[in-house]
This record gives sequence, structure tokens and C-alpha cells, in this order.
Amino acid sequence: MRIGVVFPQTAIGADRGAIRAYAQGVGELGYSHLLAFDHVLGADPSQHPGWSGPYTHVSTFHEPFVLFGYVAGITSLELVTGVIVLPQRQTALVAKQAAEVDILTDGRFRLGVGIGWNAVEYEALGEDFRTRGRRMDEQIDVLRRLWTEPVHTVEGRYHRITAAGIAPLPVQRPIPIWLGAQSAPRSLRRAGRLGDGWMPQFQPGTREFEDAIAHVHEGAREAGRDPASLGMEGRLSVDRTTVDDVAENARRWRDVGATHLSINTMGAGLSSVDEHVDLLGQVASAVTLSR
Repeated sequence: MRIGVVFPQTAIGADRGAIRAYAQGVGELGYSHLLAFDHVLGADPSQHPGWSGPYTHVSTFHEPFVLFGYVAGITSLELVTGVIVLPQRQTALVAKQAAEVDILTDGRFRLGVGIGWNAVEYEALGEDFRTRGRRMDEQIDVLRRLWTEPVHTVEGRYHRITAAGIAPLPVQRPIPIWLGAQSAPRSLRRAGRLGDGWMPQFQPGTREFEDAIAHVHEGAREAGRDPASLGMEGRLSVDRTTVDDVAENARRWRDVGATHLSINTMGAGLSSVDEHVDLLGQVASAVTLSR
């Protein structure tokens, strides 16, 4: 099981030096990958009655593809989106951006995608929130074709490409696509049907996790795929009070078949990059890191 980190989006601020210190610090500790969340816009809750989202207009979010272009030049970490809200983005542009990151990392890139939850972002980006699941199904197929075929034509429900392609093509052909999914059975089955891997939102040992993995495996079998062939990226939030439990919690992820695990220090009450890296150093001492 490869162990990486969650980029502390909401805690790291807009200081380029802090981004550099964090990325290089976790690389030096031996972590294998850096995973970043995606939000283009945050909504002002005071203007949206009933708002219940975890992030707002004051939550800091660096744009993952641009961020990764910078990080690729200063570390050898694998870079992972966890997740890009794919249906609110133009598919051909995502294919181009992802291919560029894949080249800059020499093939150390995984594209995690999901349908998202923030209708405000969809409105601002000019995409239909109601059809996001069906759109993503088609997007995944188009992405893989753009990454593997120099020229091709698509006539789909949501896409039209006429004898065109991207250049340069990525190192990985195709780039691995991992799907994030919450508890909706349809989304979980989609992960099993279409993903190279999936990113559970629940912890092992819970009923929610058991239900989720059952739906993912069902989707894989329905598509004629072996569920054991899918990667699994767990996530483990850690703070100063729970660091002593990290080895046991990592073992639980390994026991359920996780191939990757990301350590999350957002929300840990840390006020500086040094504190994030220090806590991750304690985690590194408690688990076996494999590059």
C-alpha cells in the first residue's frame, strides 16, 4: 500500500513558498503521492438559503492542474486529483491539461474525477447540474480516446469532435482514471464499471463502507471486470491527538485491500506548513512508507 498526503488546501494559503516547502517536505519524508481537491468557485452562504456545503467563498482552493504544473518541477511525487469535478469542465480541455501534467511528471499522475455537489459552480461554469452523471459517463470514454488516438471523431450525446486530437499525447496511454463516490449506489457502481480505481468516502469497518464496496464490485462484475483489478485510495485524517492510532488505522485500510492511502492534516488545528510537515513526519515514523 502506497502512502501519500492530502494537500492542505484550506490551510496553506496563497504563499508560493509555503506550497514549495510543503511539497518538498513531504517528498523528503518518503511519501509517494500528493492528492489535491478541486473547487473552482465557493458560494457565499449568506446569499444561498439552506446552504450546507463544507466549503464557501472564503475557502482557499488552488487549481489542481496549475498547482501540479508547479509541483512537478520541484518534486518527484506522484500527483493525484481527488477529485476533479469533471462534468463542470470541458472534456477536451481536461484531456489536454491532464496530458501535460502526465508529461511533466514523467507518467506519475492519476486523474481522480467525480460529479460534485455544488450546483453554484455548475451554474457559473455553464454546465447542467442535473445531467452531470450521464455527462461524466461519456466524458470518461472521450478522455481515454483523446489520450490514446492521435486523431479521432466523436458523435455523442454531449460531445462532438471532428477529426481532431491533442499533441503531445501523455506518457501513460491512457492516464489512469479513478472515481470518487459518496453513498449513491449509481455513483458507486459507476466507479466499478468505469474506473481504474476508486476513492471511498467511508472508513473500513463501518456499514457504509461495506455497502459501498459491494456496490463498486457489483458495477465491476456487471461490466465483465474483475473487482480485484481495481485500485482503492483510502483517506485517513490525523491530528495531534490521533497520531498514535495511525499505524492501526493504516493497517485496517491495508486489510480491506487498499492499494493507496492519503493522510489528511486539514482540520487538524495546525497554523503553519512546518506544523503540517512535522505531524506528517510523526506519521511517517509510525507507518512504513514505500516509494
